[in-house]
Amino acid sequence: MISLLVTAVLLLTAMPYFAGAAPENGGPVVVVEIEGMITAGQLSYLRRQTAAAVKEEAQLFVLILDTPGGLVDATIDITKTLMNASLPVAVLVAPSGAIAASAGSFIMLSADIAAMAPGTTVGAAHPVALTPEGSLPADDKTTTFLAEHLSNLAKTKGRPADLAEKFVIENLTLSAEDAKEAGVIDFLAKDLDDLLRQLDGTSVEKDSREYLFHTSSAQLLYPGANLSEKMQNLLSDPQVAFLLLMLGLLGLYFGFSNPGTFVPEVVGGILLIMGIYGIGLFDTNTTGIVLLLLGIGLVIAEIFTPGFGVLGIGGAISMLVGALLLPLEPLMSAEWYGSFRLTAIGVVLAFLLLAAVITYAVVYSRRRWKDGGSYFMPPQRGIAVSDLDPEGQIKARGELWLARSDDGSKITAGTEVEIVRSETLFLWVRPLENLTDTNNDTKEA
Repeated sequence: MISLLVTAVLLLTAMPYFAGAAPENGGPVVVVEIEGMITAGQLSYLRRQTAAAVKEEAQLFVLILDTPGGLVDATIDITKTLMNASLPVAVLVAPSGAIAASAGSFIMLSADIAAMAPGTTVGAAHPVALTPEGSLPADDKTTTFLAEHLSNLAKTKGRPADLAEKFVIENLTLSAEDAKEAGVIDFLAKDLDDLLRQLDGTSVEKDSREYLFHTSSAQLLYPGANLSEKMQNLLSDPQVAFLLLMLGLLGLYFGFSNPGTFVPEVVGGILLIMGIYGIGLFDTNTTGIVLLLLGIGLVIAEIFTPGFGVLGIGGAISMLVGALLLPLEPLMSAEWYGSFRLTAIGVVLAFLLLAAVITYAVVYSRRRWKDGGSYFMPPQRGIAVSDLDPEGQIKARGELWLARSDDGSKITAGTEVEIVRSETLFLWVRPLENLTDTNNDTKEA
């Protein structure tokens, strides 16, 4: 009987751990901040950080959000990332004055814990289509789909589905206080510290597991975006993407209209590929591979093209950007990928350094062309190595020159001659003794 009681006590004590609750001391809290447009670069950043938070055994992943909206594909993928993360996710719209508009509404409603700071706003999620002429309301089919999708997200997280649908259909917006009263968010928190204080001792259920928070004194981790994610974020900004696309097309147009320099074609090709990636027609994998192949092709073309310059440098830049854009694949070793990226960057930088050295040498030699021009002046004196009758050869400065007697007379081999004039590489000469005789006659007179 006593043994049964002891066993029951032990089981009751261990139940929170079997249920997936956090340890008594808790783990760290990973904090990520997103500000501005929602892009593919931020998607890559969030994917990497949620996976890293799981490895760090973090008890909570907090996303501090301030966004006017963003790309639909990236937004939907972010919601999937947050909802399927193997730890609780909290989204805090902060600081005061921040917004979670359009795409931000989807992200906030997909969180396990939603919070807003006083003075913030959520909603206005009616989709728009970007065109060269500007932004236009999306068609009814897209609007209906996104309204239903946001409604399902809210329903899954126990939030009012009808209000979520109105965010899309009616462009409804709510203040932080109204959102709390309507049940759209769980907490009003002026900042991160306030949110963590309110969460301390509470719990949340996710994927049939209960997570107990100990956040009042938890370690805070603030991981930053890497260079690849920053580049993806910049390129996938719609304004930057359209600008790159237009510049790329203009470069190709001017290059094909005025062939010869290769500069517009190379620059235009690289910008066009990055612009296509930015507007979403290429995913990150495809863009990285295309840029790597373009870079290899340009370097090969440089090998078979006279001179050194535009093709080689453009190829090196293309390979560098391609290596940076290649994302880490799930089945690829992180250590191997890191070594590959460093190797690619090192090779490209060495190639660019070599190109710079050779280009400098060519430019320097051309600048010295005038200084060395006197070397190509015809000599002043020489010795006839064959009879000039009236044409033949003379030797001057260790070189053989074609020469002709100035007055048409014969000059025998071995005679020292003076050059009277030259045309291209042909010289007119006369015997040196004739000049000496003339000088002597002048002195006697």
